[in-house]
Amino acid sequence: MAATDLTAGTPRRGGRGARERILRAAVELFARDGIHVTGIAKLTEVAQVSTRTFYQHFPSKEALVSAYLERLETDPEGPVHGETVLQRTDLSARERLLALFAGSPPPGVVRGCPLHNVAVEAAGTMPEATALVEQHKREFTERLIKTTAEAGAREPETLGRRLAVLFEGANALSTSLNDTLPYRDARELATMLIDQATGTTDGDNAGSEAAPPSQR
Repeated sequence: MAATDLTAGTPRRGGRGARERILRAAVELFARDGIHVTGIAKLTEVAQVSTRTFYQHFPSKEALVSAYLERLETDPEGPVHGETVLQRTDLSARERLLALFAGSPPPGVVRGCPLHNVAVEAAGTMPEATALVEQHKREFTERLIKTTAEAGAREPETLGRRLAVLFEGANALSTSLNDTLPYRDARELATMLIDQATGTTDGDNAGSEAAPPSQR
């Protein structure tokens, strides 16, 4: 028999799959509404579990937020999956760098980087979650530096850090403006930075910018 949530009076499901349902609910609700607005009651309602079942899998909300961040990093279709373009082997290093800036979110509300959003909301209150976001951002910057070195940048660390700033800035400004234009501006600026750092001329790239590589 399904457990019953006494506060809502609606049937709840526990047992097998409960943890996954809670995580799926977190991915949906945290990205859409934020971690502070989303309470335990809403999470258990969407996940169809009792409060008791919730705490059996996650001893605190911060534990769920940390698991949510880890899920975002490993989900191939998740909101940060675009960063994986840096790992593609079918593109040159320069193409991988530009492909990172080629995509933009679908029409609608622009929500930016969910990890950044968590860092802002969790600052000073969820040290474990904040540390996870910091680790991800540092590793992302290291991947950029490695890729710029492959692309032939004279100072790969400098270029990698600048591209990280540009990428994160485009995410943040697009969220604030609810407009995808910053992504297009960021791609143009990224092209200039990469060309300057690698000594590439416009002639070397003729025709290559018209059809940016897919992020499939």
